Amino acid sequence: MDAAALWQQPVTYGAVGATQAPDLMSFPPRGYRPTERRARIGHGRARWEHAALEVMTWCVQRRAGIRVTPLEAPAEATDAPYRPIAFQPDGTPIPPDGSQGEVAYAPDGGALLGPGDTVLLGFPWFPLRLPARVVYVIDEPLRKGFAYGTLPGHPESGEAAFAVEYRDDDSVWLIQRSFSRPSAWIYWVGYPVLRFLQEVYQSRYERSLAGPIDDEDSTGPAA
Repeated sequence: MDAAALWQQPVTYGAVGATQAPDLMSFPPRGYRPTERRARIGHGRARWEHAALEVMTWCVQRRAGIRVTPLEAPAEATDAPYRPIAFQPDGTPIPPDGSQGEVAYAPDGGALLGPGDTVLLGFPWFPLRLPARVVYVIDEPLRKGFAYGTLPGHPESGEAAFAVEYRDDDSVWLIQRSFSRPSAWIYWVGYPVLRFLQEVYQSRYERSLAGPIDDEDSTGPAA
């Protein structure tokens, strides 16, 4: 499927944004398996700024060995930006306000990821590149992150969210939440392998953010 055709495709599941629901682990979308991991990745302002920037520029995935290829948005997508769903603390959906979002930039001038961004994810163990789309972004003073949803051609159907939190005790945490299931019968055969690989990459994400901070990476995310 070419880039133009992929932009016309919706995500392959209905509960868009459900990784934000407080009760996800108890009441996931029907037929989907939920996961949640919380890991302390360090402490201090420098660690927080580094981790937030890494998450918002796909660096977490790249450092875990995934090839991330952003697809250029067609004119019709930029003329009518994607409006992500949001939730109240109790899980009640918040209707989009219709405002136009602005592109945010990292200190090096590169654009931070945003709602509606579509990418191809390449894994060394799978011959095809897997399409995904950013369905919402978290941009709070002490919490940064995003979630992507699967598109047609992905072996799984569902959503994965990554959030970095800077807490009052000066600790920095990575929270990963997801819900998924195989997207076709052929992938059910290898479902245990998919689950194992999911855990492997979740661990890699944690290690990538807990590693040494390069001087050039510690300037923090754009406001």
